[in-house]
Amino acid sequence: MASRRAPLPLLAIVASLCGAAVSQESKFTSSISRSCSTTGNYTDGSQFKKNLEQLLSTLSSAATSNDWFNTSTVGTGPDKVFGLIMCYADSNTTQCLNCLALAPAGITTVCPGSREVNALYDACVLRYSDTHFFGDVVTYDIDASSVMFWTLFQEATEIDTMVQARSRLMEELTKKAGDLPPRLNYYSLPYKDPLLGTDVISGLAQCTRDLAPSECNRCISVYTRRASILFPNNSGGSIKGYNCYLRYKLGALNITMPPQRTPPTPMPRITDSELPPSTPPAPPRLVVGLSIGSASFLVILVLGIFICLFVWRRRNRNKIFEEGDVFDDELAMEDDFEQGTGPKRFRYRDLASATDNFSDERKLGEGGFGSVYRGFLTEQNLEVAIKRVSKGSKQGKKEYISEVRIISRLRHRNLVQLIGWCHAGGELLLVYELMSNGSLDTHLHDAGNILPWSVRYEVILGLGSALLYLHQEWEQCVLHRDIKPSNIMLDASFSTKLGDFGLARLVNHGRGPYTTGLAGTMGYMDPECVVTGRTSVESDIYSFGVVLLEIACGRRPAVAREGEEEEGMIHLVQWVWDSRECGGFIGTADVRLNMEFDEQGLECVMVVGLWCAHPDRNMRPSMKQALDVLRFEAPLPKLPPKMPVATFKPAFDSFISSSQLTGGR
Repeated sequence: MASRRAPLPLLAIVASLCGAAVSQESKFTSSISRSCSTTGNYTDGSQFKKNLEQLLSTLSSAATSNDWFNTSTVGTGPDKVFGLIMCYADSNTTQCLNCLALAPAGITTVCPGSREVNALYDACVLRYSDTHFFGDVVTYDIDASSVMFWTLFQEATEIDTMVQARSRLMEELTKKAGDLPPRLNYYSLPYKDPLLGTDVISGLAQCTRDLAPSECNRCISVYTRRASILFPNNSGGSIKGYNCYLRYKLGALNITMPPQRTPPTPMPRITDSELPPSTPPAPPRLVVGLSIGSASFLVILVLGIFICLFVWRRRNRNKIFEEGDVFDDELAMEDDFEQGTGPKRFRYRDLASATDNFSDERKLGEGGFGSVYRGFLTEQNLEVAIKRVSKGSKQGKKEYISEVRIISRLRHRNLVQLIGWCHAGGELLLVYELMSNGSLDTHLHDAGNILPWSVRYEVILGLGSALLYLHQEWEQCVLHRDIKPSNIMLDASFSTKLGDFGLARLVNHGRGPYTTGLAGTMGYMDPECVVTGRTSVESDIYSFGVVLLEIACGRRPAVAREGEEEEGMIHLVQWVWDSRECGGFIGTADVRLNMEFDEQGLECVMVVGLWCAHPDRNMRPSMKQALDVLRFEAPLPKLPPKMPVATFKPAFDSFISSSQLTGGR
């Protein structure tokens, strides 16, 4: 679900760190910035008000016992309330606890009847709404009316030197804020100001902990760039928003972390003197006889159990092998799963029951090697998607093994989670978490599903984050080899989940292209890979570039030539490059967006898409470089005005046909 923007500015920027004195009580009960919805207000006695009162009464206590942060929900349906509260790390314990207690108690007085409220205080942030907003799309715009400057703030003595030190500080703050579990990074650098008498310059970057790491880093990155503009020569300043917070000053910041949770009290030790009197020892011969007899019995019992398990397992394996459900490589895979380190093995009858015996009414879709069904696991109380590999398909069996061996070892928020597997009853089955919003493909090309630009941009960032993990951050490099919209899933909050690892391969980091069989979907496959049969990280980068262009343009990889004298189809990459040469990217944007998009963001996606799909793989960026540009942390690359000619044979468009570029689902 796309996020809703608050009706008032989301940011309050405070340039002074030593304003006029205020009473301690008003410091916590009066917000420095707030937005209160004014439409659809709740009324006295309504269920929403009851739910809200219950939420606000428990939010502070829950945060106090949960490291000074909490997200909670109360109620169901249209009266459900979502709430969030968090302390800022530059407030001390007393300030934090007072804010946690007083902010929820007084917010309904200043925002009576509002169903959506966002409030910033000196020591904490409080939000509640009738729609889900945890980890939702962040708004980074700064409204001039929300910028406040306090005149009692002192300027730095040596401005140029301070600005250089601040730039280094901001760079360090941006690096790790989102990657640390508390979504917080405090850093300081040596810097002496002779007039102010300071020895360091310090900074704090903090996000609400519901944000994904990439979103936190992106928000802080935007704030650090704005800080140099808003505070050109100030020796301190802060940008405070409903999702993230940035502050710097000359001198040390007082940072307070939540207290460590008290470990459970250990059991008291009992000394020998405290034990009750023991019974007289048995005669030595009797003790020896009992010990030898007990030991012999235990050895025989353990040995018998081991032999029974070994025989049962061997028979079970032989039975599975004879049925043709697995082959030699898969036996080793069973050992990995049975160690309990990954997905669990399901019984066939449980999965058949979960899908009403794989009825057509439960079918979600069908691919080249099988069908996908919606299922419900009663014991786990969980809705799942179950992939049923086609019987007799050798390629399907290979993809089944590749899928479970690779994706079961990967852990990333933007990858589809494999829950379990089953090979029995003549079937190969894979169990995944259910993606309630289906695939990206349906939203890009279905007239009834139109994704707004903000959601599309978040999908792009999520896909890039997944590929960065696969290519550079995991212990081995994972080549996906089939990146396309139908393999990009969207969960209930439209977060990106890359799936279908049936064609994936593991290679060592730093290894160049290697020869493999032709794999993937025409239109998204690197033309060089199609011609030479050699795949690489750059092949995945190419597919990523095509997907970026498809998201922005709303067109499949095959585009009809325009003009009376033009016939046939050209590739989407060629079409966008030609359009860029003729007048820019605006005319290539998806017409269903009705021009409701950020022009800077559109240009960024188009340029990065062309960069990634460059005909020369040596000119393509790494996923890290592409993401830096998409997050506006690096400038746009300079591309040639015309699409370069491919450096391999045959030429780029010689293999393209309309039948090949339909976007194979």
